[in-house]
Amino acid sequence: MSKLRILYVASEINPFLKTSDVADFVRKLPQAMQERGMEIRILVPRFGLINERKNRLHEVVRLSGINIAVGDEEKPLIIKVASIPTAKLQVYFIDNEDYFQRKYVFHDKENRFYADNDERAIFFCKGVLETVKKLGWAPDIVHCNDWMTALIPLYLKTTYKNDPMFKDTKSVFTVYNNAFEHRFNGDIIEKARMMDIDDSMLEALKSADFQGFIRIGSTYADAVVRADEESSESLNAILNELPEHKFEITEDEDVADRYYNLYTQLAG
Repeated sequence: MSKLRILYVASEINPFLKTSDVADFVRKLPQAMQERGMEIRILVPRFGLINERKNRLHEVVRLSGINIAVGDEEKPLIIKVASIPTAKLQVYFIDNEDYFQRKYVFHDKENRFYADNDERAIFFCKGVLETVKKLGWAPDIVHCNDWMTALIPLYLKTTYKNDPMFKDTKSVFTVYNNAFEHRFNGDIIEKARMMDIDDSMLEALKSADFQGFIRIGSTYADAVVRADEESSESLNAILNELPEHKFEITEDEDVADRYYNLYTQLAG
């Protein structure tokens, strides 16, 4: 069997940025899979807190220059890359001046949730898939982490399902207790829409909140995993709606073994 190709997508990764448990998880698991013989790529946003000079980020010109549509607007995608010093892992960073060059991640200095975090997530999800196409690297599994990556499973099952780069790709969605209270404005459906997606497919997103993102990711992913044993009531309610074959968690297994088995099973 050839090496499985695993694409990790997340909002953060150590040592570049850590605001939650996502950063540690996405730092450790890809290395563990690489050590088990899998081929790895990692994509995260280039939030303004990430020091480019210190972390030696540099632009990948051949991957940059695509425009990504968010509703009626098109915004340029810039791709940067850096290596994790203590591992043979490259991390690709999705950047855009309007969305990511701020000094904070999801909240401003007054701790107010950015009203355009939905657009930033949509841009990021679309940008990830276009970057992978440009890389010419067909993943067997796309492992999405947390709400910001939740639209990728939908896009893989619709807009990109016949693309040679993704035709056999399966998706895993890991959910975390990173809820926010904000409700986005009414045009989120319009912004998230892509080719081959009608409004009924975006039904789960209509609540325009954290639960909406989790629900849409869970609906379209091939497997859903809960990162924390103790989940909030609202998160548990969503996960309890899922068919059993979709919801994967085995408490007594080592985390790396659990994911290795899950990837192998999905790709088999």
